[in-house]
Amino acid sequence: MKKYWKSLEEYNGTHFDPGEEDQSGISTFELLSSENNESKTSRRDFLKWCGFSFMSATVLASCESPIKKAIPYLNQPEDITPGMASWYASSFYDGKDFCPILVKVRDGRPIKIEGNKSVMLTHGGTTGRVQASVLSLYDTAGRYHHPFYNGEKTTWEQADRDIAGKLDSARKDIVLLTSTIISPSTQEVINRFKNRYNNFRHVVYDAISYSAIREANLLSFNRREIPFYRFDSAGLIVGFNADFLANWLLPVTYTRQYADSRALRKDKKEMSRHLQFESGMSVTGANADKRFKIKPHEELQILQGTYNILAGNGNGSEPEQAKNLAAEIRKNENKTLIVSGTNDIKVQTLVNAINYMAGSYGNTIDFTNSLNLCQGNDKDLQQLVNDMEAGKISALIVGDANPVYDYPGNGFKNALDKVDLKVSFSSVLNETSELADYILPSPHYLESWDDVAPANGFYGVAQPTIRPLFDTRQMQDSLLKWSDNDLSYKDLIKELWEKQIFTKQNKTGLFTAFWQESLQLGVFTPEIESVNVNISNEALATAGSLQKATVNEGWDLVFYESTALGDGRHANNPWLQELPDPVSKVCWDNFAAISPVDAEVLGVNNGDLIRLFEGVELPVIVQPGQKEKTVSVALGYGRQRSGKVAEGIGVNVFNFVEFKDGYKKYNVSIDQPVKTKAKTDLALTQTHHNMEGRAIVRESVLTAWQNDPASGNELHEFNEAHKATLYPEAKFEGHHWALAVDLNRCIGCSACVIACQAENNVPVIGKREVMRRRIMHWMRIDRYYTGETDNPGVVFQPLMCQHCDNAPCENVCPVAATTHSDEGINQITYNRCVGTKYCINNCPYKVRRFNWFQYSKNKAFDYNMNDDIGRMVLNPDVTVRERGVVEKCSFCVQRIQEVKLKAKLENRKVMDGEIQPACVQACPGKALVFGDLNDPDSEVSKLFKDERNYHVLEEMHLLPSVGYLTKIRNV
Repeated sequence: MKKYWKSLEEYNGTHFDPGEEDQSGISTFELLSSENNESKTSRRDFLKWCGFSFMSATVLASCESPIKKAIPYLNQPEDITPGMASWYASSFYDGKDFCPILVKVRDGRPIKIEGNKSVMLTHGGTTGRVQASVLSLYDTAGRYHHPFYNGEKTTWEQADRDIAGKLDSARKDIVLLTSTIISPSTQEVINRFKNRYNNFRHVVYDAISYSAIREANLLSFNRREIPFYRFDSAGLIVGFNADFLANWLLPVTYTRQYADSRALRKDKKEMSRHLQFESGMSVTGANADKRFKIKPHEELQILQGTYNILAGNGNGSEPEQAKNLAAEIRKNENKTLIVSGTNDIKVQTLVNAINYMAGSYGNTIDFTNSLNLCQGNDKDLQQLVNDMEAGKISALIVGDANPVYDYPGNGFKNALDKVDLKVSFSSVLNETSELADYILPSPHYLESWDDVAPANGFYGVAQPTIRPLFDTRQMQDSLLKWSDNDLSYKDLIKELWEKQIFTKQNKTGLFTAFWQESLQLGVFTPEIESVNVNISNEALATAGSLQKATVNEGWDLVFYESTALGDGRHANNPWLQELPDPVSKVCWDNFAAISPVDAEVLGVNNGDLIRLFEGVELPVIVQPGQKEKTVSVALGYGRQRSGKVAEGIGVNVFNFVEFKDGYKKYNVSIDQPVKTKAKTDLALTQTHHNMEGRAIVRESVLTAWQNDPASGNELHEFNEAHKATLYPEAKFEGHHWALAVDLNRCIGCSACVIACQAENNVPVIGKREVMRRRIMHWMRIDRYYTGETDNPGVVFQPLMCQHCDNAPCENVCPVAATTHSDEGINQITYNRCVGTKYCINNCPYKVRRFNWFQYSKNKAFDYNMNDDIGRMVLNPDVTVRERGVVEKCSFCVQRIQEVKLKAKLENRKVMDGEIQPACVQACPGKALVFGDLNDPDSEVSKLFKDERNYHVLEEMHLLPSVGYLTKIRNV
């Protein structure tokens, strides 16, 4: 049997887990023997305590609950039914990430974000950042509440008079600096502002730049665009430092496409093959069929060699990896997709040339629906800083961007002093706003009107779901006012849609009907003409004449985007800070990931601090799969002005990003890191539990599965044939709810974890408590390694309560707080639970959580959800648990009951797929399927009968209601 391991200590056999009974060296039977048992408690005392627990539960359960008065509306709004949710179609866009969404509103409060299933671009999927964005709405400490001038409170009227007067008198340039804008209406506002001020220019930049892709496409195809990539059409997927499943461009879309290309069924026996080249282990690399560790300079070498071979110019001296890659491409003509996340025009030009020779354009790469995301221009940004430094800028208006934090070095901050007027629009505290003359607070996107066009042929609407909580105003309304336009931004959006977008449809002749339908659906997708491209001779000549890559034999520092925090704009969101990194499983910190070989050379272990630059020290994570002599560090940490949650967490490494040939370079050469004498504790969640050699994850290879659909799952048949129990078989007359998890579709992104937290009021407990193994997440994503430490394979496995029909937790609870429902759900009655934790000890899956503290209304755990505004995010359908109570996954029973009631009122049966727990709904890869096992035609029933299906710890005959489908690799 394959060996799987969670940590290097477990791999080396040195793992010590004080939280697990048999790690002490004394067996259970020895512990109970008289020699080892020093307890003075007699059998009589033990029975007394058991009786006390039972009586306590009986008495407490019968006590009256405290009286809570419900105050009715004096004048009830027409569109609100107390106790019933309203749903609004909208769009999430934060300057980089886009997702069409539905917003759940209860009694006027947005409480949950879900994907818009009617949109084919994302199929209803989301990311953790999208799910967590609702909490940022209620961040009272991290949001600006009113306008400021020089640090003092001011009014909008006063600010408007002062700023308009200074703009009118400006003799030098007026510059608007923003991240990428994908709103047609916002662009129209900027155009009107430009018509008012002739000395105005707009500079667009991205904290994490994709500028080289656009410039390479301009050179190759005369189109400064980013094409639409179709991973579901590819037979061969090749990634170079592009984490397209977690952060790169459109990860929700790419994840669904990728999962579809990897899905296997009886009528679909083929799957895509994925090769990944990278320095540090990414989410995408962890999912690859074959992963290659490379240093940054080797990417250009491999691409040059591959291009030369395909172009017929190979001389045999190319790297072996280039020869193998060229052979793979030739076998997958017209079905190859190569992407690179490196912001280097030479690399991107080679990628374009190779894709063109492979026949990718028009098949796996499409310019018809090219993306409007990531429009930033690195050269324009550098020129702006030079102009600021030279005193050529009269006024700088920064719109929801933070260049003081994310610009390389201190160049922007120093140049800012030489600008006469500095205005910052921002919804949250940031380093740039604190240096501005005027801070003009923007509303949260859930309080705002907007529109979006993330791709050609796709239009979306964003609408407010709550009145602004603070004295805020959208940047667009301010720009309109300063350019002497009386129109509100909302009215301008409608005007533009009527003139420019309404004309693209022929369904209705009335704009009012079209506008209402667009608001209800959230999107409009007109048909557009297809675009075909031909590569320029200049691009091919450039690709063939590039100088050889400069070899760096020393150390490289590689920067990457955090799956949780992204570029740092969400750093003050505690849900994201406490979300474990999918690969390292660290939360509440960034760190320096180094290889096991380098760790031995440097003499460091996890938590040891190493010095990368003078004054810059980071804790070490020894990361299997890391390329030797490389160090990977996440961007987005080290915020100095963002709110109480993020300040002081981690180190900001944006300062060490460099410009090379006009582009931001996200890897730099460094001297060998130096071990310091200091050490810090890291919140590592992966070491909380141990699989103890059991076959918890199962996998096989494609050729073996094609010959035998049960390949890799041979134990399942044996375990099913050897069931034994003293209990009668559980029978469920009505529904029997179950969940199927396809490990081939799960990428480990953790969107489900945040969705569960938002839906079920799961508390945030902070770094110290996580280190004490008290993390409260109802579901976790376990990451398992297999193979050797230098470049192991990786399997991700979501684990939640398995809702066993023979549940070991139920028969040990002395107060019957844990019971089984007549629909197969393992449930907890909170007001009966007295906190003995026997159920936790007896659960082999370790999925139950104990409230060690009263996390709500507790200043020690004030993570944006404890004040009056913060508590508005809580779901009223789910009880907020008290101290001393056990909690766990409930299959989102409140959602089950809601759908059942709706079906009953409509006099019909519950339809298959109609009930979706939060994790199922959020999953971008459709890895989770929920349904009724008693319905033989349900999708979950069919998956449970699949030869790949198995249950975790099925040899214990617990009869879980959660099944897993083995992972299949195309190696």
